[in-house]
Amino acid sequence: MPIQDINLMMPESGSAMPFDQAAIRLHPRDDVAIARVTLAAGQVISTGDGALALALTLTQLVPSGHKLALRAVGVGDPVRRYGQVIGFASRPIQPGEHVHTHNLSVQALGARDYAFGADAQPVDFAPETERRAFMGYKRANGRVGTRNMIAVLSSVNCSAHTCRQIAHHFTPELLAAYPNVDGVIALTHGLGCASRVGGEDYVLLQRTLAGMSINPNVGAHIIVGLGCEANQISDLIRNQNMGEPFHLTIQDAGGIRKTVQAGIAAVEKLLPVVNATPRTPQPISELMIALQCGGSDGWSGVTANPLLGMVVDEVVRQGGSAVLAETPEIYGAEHLLTRRAINRQVGERLIERVHWWEEHCKRIGAEIDNNPSPGNKAGGLTTIYEKSLGAVAKGGTTPLMGVYEYAEPVTARGFTFMDTPGYDPVSVTGQVAGGCNLVVFTTGRGSVFGFKPAPSIKIVTNTPTYEHMSDDMDVDGGRILNGVAMAQAAAELLDLVIAVASGQRSKSEAQGVGEEEFNPWNLGGVL
Repeated sequence: MPIQDINLMMPESGSAMPFDQAAIRLHPRDDVAIARVTLAAGQVISTGDGALALALTLTQLVPSGHKLALRAVGVGDPVRRYGQVIGFASRPIQPGEHVHTHNLSVQALGARDYAFGADAQPVDFAPETERRAFMGYKRANGRVGTRNMIAVLSSVNCSAHTCRQIAHHFTPELLAAYPNVDGVIALTHGLGCASRVGGEDYVLLQRTLAGMSINPNVGAHIIVGLGCEANQISDLIRNQNMGEPFHLTIQDAGGIRKTVQAGIAAVEKLLPVVNATPRTPQPISELMIALQCGGSDGWSGVTANPLLGMVVDEVVRQGGSAVLAETPEIYGAEHLLTRRAINRQVGERLIERVHWWEEHCKRIGAEIDNNPSPGNKAGGLTTIYEKSLGAVAKGGTTPLMGVYEYAEPVTARGFTFMDTPGYDPVSVTGQVAGGCNLVVFTTGRGSVFGFKPAPSIKIVTNTPTYEHMSDDMDVDGGRILNGVAMAQAAAELLDLVIAVASGQRSKSEAQGVGEEEFNPWNLGGVL
């Protein structure tokens, strides 16, 4: 891999490591490369096409997944990865240096060219004869679930324990008589009171609870409250047009024990009704995949995220949908999404949400560059711009068809975006409330995320983490660094997506992970 515009040095002694064994350069404009393996100070790297006449000597240790400088960069000058600016040199950077928090910082990127729709190309939809299917639960409204669960929703934190007692009564042994029921789950939270009735937090919570109740993976639900909370069940049902679900309050029922007994009796009546819906062959156009990343590292934008992006493109090509989220974690890369917007209105809606976050952070005294986290930095990510540029790769290349507020029903087909925080449980809660029936989650450091009622598939970016956490990681994206073709890995991932959608348990499901992760967004208006 030849490198241009680089201040090269002759090796003093020893043999040079071929560049393609030492590092990866992602774009011809890049000022940095990513170390494939940990490189010691003094290591000589060949920079020609296998020739050792020219070489670069590392001046510092560079851990695997971290960046090494390919050319000199002056103070205040931009540093590029993916061909995009990921930050600015905070001190002079010399070729062979480790590029990280000690010499790279965030500055305002200035006016952006959003070029609305410039890269939006028509989708080459697959012929019906080539479209694949999964075994799903078709609902009366035409939507299709990948799971068939009964949800016990709490209207307020005060009823959370009671909801869990009801749901946990239904053990696998008790449910064995209902083979088409995948579980009874408690969706509890820490909200529902001490907020203004009709305020932003109130509306967000009600929209989230209502969205969960009609997610295609939920075959039926009941609602349990305390009785005196701000989030009154009667108002929730009326405001969100939830029909006539079974509901009860602890105060009216006479306490926790009596409420648990009444809740169990209600679920027992629902079990045969929910069990009456079997899995049947359904087109993967009925999949709506929540795209997530957490515990990202320097390889996220090289392996797992673009791998997921290829699967998203194929799902969209077959008529399905995917929802990207985490607005603070596309910050600095939003221009790549606006260029794919199907029209100017969609692109401007995305920028409107970005500006909302800028103002929100000012109000609460925070910075959007609160990211990357310490774990992200340990894995090689330095700035929010770098993290975001890798994160948007999860969304593939098809047009951006819609932008939605948190937990808003996602109605557009194809690739869409939902405005959520970057915190994984809160973000996924919004996506699933919006209609997602499957989660695909990329990680570099090793997130153990799961989410009920939507199964979560985890793709790890590197082989060492996959092998170290094999009980939790579903897919080894690091194989791509070891020579497995991206197209082959994407085909295998699509097979796994279809298998899990059809009932195969993901690694997190096999360990029962996913009930505590239900976490509606709280803007902080606690009174």
